Amino acid sequence: MQLSNKIIVLGVTGSISAYKAVDVASQLTQLGAEVNVIMTASATKFISPLSFSTVTKKPVTIDILAQDNQLFIPHITLAQTADVITIAPATANTIAKLATGICDNILTCTVLATKAPVAIAPAMNVNMYENSITQNNLAKLQERGFVIIGPALGKLASGKRGLGRLSPSQDILGITCQLLGKQGDLANRHITITAGGTREPIDPVRLITNRASGKMGYALAEAARDRGANVTLISTATYLNQPAGINIIEVETAQEMYHATQKLADQTEVLIMAAAVADYRPTSVSADKIKKSHNTLTLELEHTQDILSNIESRCIKVGFAAESSNVIENARQKLQEKHLALIVANDITAKDSGFGIDYNRVAIIDGEGKVEKLPLLTKKEVADKILNKVAALITTRKPK
Repeated sequence: MQLSNKIIVLGVTGSISAYKAVDVASQLTQLGAEVNVIMTASATKFISPLSFSTVTKKPVTIDILAQDNQLFIPHITLAQTADVITIAPATANTIAKLATGICDNILTCTVLATKAPVAIAPAMNVNMYENSITQNNLAKLQERGFVIIGPALGKLASGKRGLGRLSPSQDILGITCQLLGKQGDLANRHITITAGGTREPIDPVRLITNRASGKMGYALAEAARDRGANVTLISTATYLNQPAGINIIEVETAQEMYHATQKLADQTEVLIMAAAVADYRPTSVSADKIKKSHNTLTLELEHTQDILSNIESRCIKVGFAAESSNVIENARQKLQEKHLALIVANDITAKDSGFGIDYNRVAIIDGEGKVEKLPLLTKKEVADKILNKVAALITTRKPK
């Protein structure tokens, strides 16, 4: 499991959004982490500790002076064993205490005593969040290495709309995983990943595209982030939830994707082209909607620029080959023609994997033509298999 053997302290403070932290605790636990929840006294007024202990299968720590606490000097034990501390939600009160070193409860004591990375997800009224005191406190914490998650924009408990909502669970999980991966095998490597199917306009309404959902590229981006990489995701799949901790560049056409990739060429160590880039585009685009005036419509198409073949970079290049026949043979040919380090081939005729779903069955072919066929796996599992080979390439050879 992704977070197996990781110990996470989840701090929960007195916000109306405290109930959302149960989902965070549950998902972290499902990923294999040992989750130790610390609640402030005010947090227990909003949600019962039983909710957290039920999903984590661990007791909740509330009172630093409790006689029945099973931990020896609980704040020190929790501080020393934690791989990361995430506080979600974090109230203005708790943020102020942390910024000034006030330790009057188990959570603030634990944070002051730890050497683990700390992430804070603020949640409060917009006026409280925008107050210069809160902003100064957050700035102080950032200067000291704390990571701030959000907050999100939306409707608040007061009825007002503004910044102050607790960030979505996926963002809190994403940043937590990113912090855990800081010492991973791809730490500080610059990886560029493309995702989604490009869209080539015919007129202001119609376009040429393909069935690619972008899910494989997003899975690769999240997996690389969680292994410590600095990830840039060049994506057409804007309908997918944007993963936290990743620089995202939105594009639409093959030409836009090429230019975005080329701009990053000098700083990219690994380029993974998971996007399904259109091979053809209309030679001209109508400025007005084409009217249905004839029984047929003829479009003249021209080749788009091949990104992998034309990218000016010495990076390690990984390609994808979506094939409907002669899958391995066609992928090997593409591997050689584009001088790739790896190519990932998948059979698009398979009904249980590929476009638009969360599973994939692929074969990974290396630069020597050796083939590793993988069983049906989640796209996240496939992503980690690919990145295992990328990490090995980085350590065994210099990019060409």
